[in-house]
Amino acid sequence: MKKTFCAIVAAAALAGCGGGDPGSPGDLSLMLDYFPNADHAGIYAAQGGGHFADAGLEVTIRQPSDPAAPIRQVAAGRVDLAISYEPEVRRARDEGLPVTSIAAIVGEPLTSLISLPEGGVETPADLEGKTVGTAGIDYQSAFLEAILEAAEVDPVSVRERNLGFNLVPGLLTEKADAVLGAFWNYEGTDLELRGRNPRVIRIEEAGVPSYDELVLVANSDRLEEDPEPLRKFVAALAEGTADLAADPEAAVEPLLEANPDLDPELQRAVVEKTLPLFLPPEGRPYGWQIPAEREAFADFMLKAGLLENEADGASYTNDLLPEGGAADS
Repeated sequence: MKKTFCAIVAAAALAGCGGGDPGSPGDLSLMLDYFPNADHAGIYAAQGGGHFADAGLEVTIRQPSDPAAPIRQVAAGRVDLAISYEPEVRRARDEGLPVTSIAAIVGEPLTSLISLPEGGVETPADLEGKTVGTAGIDYQSAFLEAILEAAEVDPVSVRERNLGFNLVPGLLTEKADAVLGAFWNYEGTDLELRGRNPRVIRIEEAGVPSYDELVLVANSDRLEEDPEPLRKFVAALAEGTADLAADPEAAVEPLLEANPDLDPELQRAVVEKTLPLFLPPEGRPYGWQIPAEREAFADFMLKAGLLENEADGASYTNDLLPEGGAADS
């Protein structure tokens, strides 16, 4: 997903990109992980549906210049909240940054292994002798190693190529036989709509432990000192996501209205595919982060050499979820 345009939504108005310190107690700034897209439909539904306003919040949505920036902006106190990825939260905590994941936005991996028919990759075993493009992120390399190990493929036979964030262009121009790092719900759907018949292998089905792809991150100090606005935000986001589940066609409109450069057909198709992942496990509140999965994934990162320290239990909490929650259950 690569695009560049400026998106800030404050209450129901669109304004220009910029910084700034928090204002009144009801003001909250949220930095997305990437350009606004269907993965953020619940956020825009909460904004457009008035749920943030009903909670007494004025929410400003910002777009990052770099996907690595949001979590560091939260750690520095420059934004109140950010969308990031569980591996990034784990790494940030390992580096001593004061960040905590307070809700799962997408509770399963979206990262996948994608190829085209001409690449000849139907299963992970077919990766032998192939070139796999990644975004040059170390945990993607660890994912690839785990997939190859599970498929009993000699890693020496596989070439990993850094394509940066040009994964799909690299695939289309045959710079790689497959790419790892593209999202199955977004890039996979985009390729389907282009008639390219992509082969998609979800990494959690190929040897990588499951994790929360998109999480809502807050500053740990802010979480201790003033959690109530954050709690209200999560509750309002849950209502926006409920709107999305009840009427996806209508609830995706705020996203499209705020970001007119988006392709409506693609965004609606992505929402349809992703909707089950926006919802919590049965019997759990919105945003639930599964403790056992968290522990297993942290152990995976540690064994892969991605972390220097044992998992930090304060890296996430379920305590701000709408119906409450306990991080140890």
